[in-house]
Amino acid sequence: MFTDKESFKQAYLSKVIEGDGTTVDEATQWDKFVALVALLKEKMSHHRSTNKKSMSQGKQVYYFSMEFLIGKLLHNYLVNFKLEEFIREGLLELNINLDDLLEQEVDPGLGNGGLGRLAACFLDSMAFLGIEGHGNGIRYKYGLFEQKIMGGNQVEVADNWLKNGYPWEMRKPDKAVVIKFKGTVRTELNEGKISFLHENYESVLAVPYDVPIMSYDNPLYINNLRLWSAETICGDLDLACFNRGEYKQSISNKSEVESISYILYPDDSSPAGRELRLKQEYFFVAAGLGSIVRSYKKRNGSGSLHNFSRRVSVHINDTHPVLCIPELMRILMDEEEMGWDEAWNITVNTVSFTNHTIMPEAMEKWSIDLIKSLLPRILQIIEEIDRRFKEDLIARFMDEDEVIRNTQIFKDGYIWMAHLAIIGSSSVNGVAQLHTKILKNEVFKDYYRVFGYKFNNKTNGVNHRRFLLAANPKLSHLITEAIGPYWKEEAGELKKLLVYKDDHSFLEQLAYVKYENKCRFAEVVKHKQGLLIDPQSIFDVQVKRIHAYKRQLLNVLKIMHLYNEAMNDPESLTGSHTFIFGGKAAPNYHYAKIVIKLIHALSQKIEHDPRVNQKLKVVFIENFNVSQGELIYPAADISEQISSASKEASGTGNMKFMMNGALTLGTLDGANVEIKEAVGEDNIFIFGLTAEKVLDYTRNGGYKSWDEYHVNSDIRTCVDQLNCGFFDNMGEEFRVLFDSLMIYNDEFFILKDFHSYLEMHDKLQTLYRNKKEWNRISLVNIATSGRFSSDRTIREYADWIWKIRYRTVNKGINSH
Repeated sequence: MFTDKESFKQAYLSKVIEGDGTTVDEATQWDKFVALVALLKEKMSHHRSTNKKSMSQGKQVYYFSMEFLIGKLLHNYLVNFKLEEFIREGLLELNINLDDLLEQEVDPGLGNGGLGRLAACFLDSMAFLGIEGHGNGIRYKYGLFEQKIMGGNQVEVADNWLKNGYPWEMRKPDKAVVIKFKGTVRTELNEGKISFLHENYESVLAVPYDVPIMSYDNPLYINNLRLWSAETICGDLDLACFNRGEYKQSISNKSEVESISYILYPDDSSPAGRELRLKQEYFFVAAGLGSIVRSYKKRNGSGSLHNFSRRVSVHINDTHPVLCIPELMRILMDEEEMGWDEAWNITVNTVSFTNHTIMPEAMEKWSIDLIKSLLPRILQIIEEIDRRFKEDLIARFMDEDEVIRNTQIFKDGYIWMAHLAIIGSSSVNGVAQLHTKILKNEVFKDYYRVFGYKFNNKTNGVNHRRFLLAANPKLSHLITEAIGPYWKEEAGELKKLLVYKDDHSFLEQLAYVKYENKCRFAEVVKHKQGLLIDPQSIFDVQVKRIHAYKRQLLNVLKIMHLYNEAMNDPESLTGSHTFIFGGKAAPNYHYAKIVIKLIHALSQKIEHDPRVNQKLKVVFIENFNVSQGELIYPAADISEQISSASKEASGTGNMKFMMNGALTLGTLDGANVEIKEAVGEDNIFIFGLTAEKVLDYTRNGGYKSWDEYHVNSDIRTCVDQLNCGFFDNMGEEFRVLFDSLMIYNDEFFILKDFHSYLEMHDKLQTLYRNKKEWNRISLVNIATSGRFSSDRTIREYADWIWKIRYRTVNKGINSH
């Protein structure tokens, strides 16, 4: 196995020839990329086999999530192996540019936003901390979608990220699991014991593909992300159908099965779409648990699962994998022949649940009839869980009908998945202090009365090695020169940077790094969009999923206000401003798509107006993903975190921006509250209603958007411009946005927060002209960001939820 530049060159040349039988000169860039990936996988395999005996045989954590937004892996793993420098040099001596190979890699279409990126960060941190923690998800053939912008409109195109294959994965057909849908359940009574027999079911084969999750500088632990692909039991063709002359049927059976793992979040506005989404959720849950049980028996002997919860933790990331609870019960009772009480005890102690939202529309619920049709045995188990829970609840709260009514699993013909998750888990955590408080006091207040001991907070974190060390090499180098390299392993060490907060020379170096990152981003925008942006301008960035509560509309109205002011007084625009947006709208989310259209209409209006186009720019980054984020976070000056207070569970973009020295402009929502605690109130820019006030308005009323509209002329001007021909050739295009503010009373308090937002934004513009003070605040943000490393979050999960050991990084390796 190669250890230096010369041995790498020899190994690499051999790997290129081995891959396609061609020489380096004849190989395509893709061939060269694949050869480098194969060489790194070989090195990982070598470490695995070398260190297998020293790996823990203790508890295993399995992280179930519908999304794993892992991003590109090659550069990250070169950084983790500490190989980038000599591999770059070695390749150059072979007339190969490493950057050209890095460009060959695609972002895997395995997620959408924060939920999936958090899961990926957690896997990275588990590997780094020496926890045997593995991901369990779906290998989506086409991901969510690739976003194209045509005429200002979002157009969804299939994200065919697997068209050339995915060299990081390894198919494991010998570990496939059979999944059973539909059919009937028959009961048998043998010697006083009832057995449940699932018959006449439709079978689907779940085939696993494993992706290695490699830690930074810790080859001892290389974990797996296991992704399941749906295939027919009989292979490529239903031969019996074909031989009967049912040619179309023989092909359609295959297509129907494979559609289970085609796309992330199929449109559930139709019965067929809802069935497909439920199939997906059960598919990866049943496949994962089947695989885990098989692995447990291999590791611990083929006997019973009585000690299962001591050796296995199953963590469910939001409500999508909640079927883990009844499915584990099914395995323990129907396959392992346990009684209900023992099976329930094992299940509850094995499963833990993270809730990621308070938004009612995001709280999953499934039609009872659909589950009865698709998962008949699972429905029986959920009904029994509900019956026993009610029985116990009535005994404890017999005279409190409201508690009993609000904690039902079955309600209005639906099964409420979050309720099932709370009842069937040992731990229920929110993802920021404020979010958890709202869960306890508002969303699940009755469950908190019943299961107060289960509720806890675990504030999210992000992988600082990916989003600072790897994504921002110039800043990383500056930090290492200042405080040494240990911060790469222990993010808390970044606090040592605070000694430089008044060091003029260091702050100037910090500012120059930011400028270089802005130049790099500007070059990419010029190359991809033909748009010239000024790196000297202030980069004001909001990149995240497009949603009403995230309030991209508030940001757009602010820019419209700045434009209006410039029309009245050209001197009102001081300096140059570049407003950067990015994010996808769900395919059936009309409001969000219109917001994207509005951003582009405003961008075009400004770009074609010579009175302002030298000082104002609006840029929309098409198809925002992890790789785009790694380019944008280091370049940002202002981080827009402006959700309506109480609506954002945590946020993780806010943490990535902070680590890279951007200043937060935001509401006191989600993790912004804790960022404020970390940096101090003078180093964050907070505006708007508090969560308490928003919740009070929501509960009791008292807010009227028409009052804001009539009292404030600047608000009235901007709102009217949505619907009065201000944008050329748009007609009634933006009427839905106008109506959301004026007819439907501005659900997310955009107009109420408007002036407060403008005042704080104006404060930031003024501050930007004071370079020394701006750079000082930027440094404070970087220095205090260690608290938001996912390493810290995973240590908390390990200590308080999973009860699992991990290595303590203390300039050496110790066991916690």
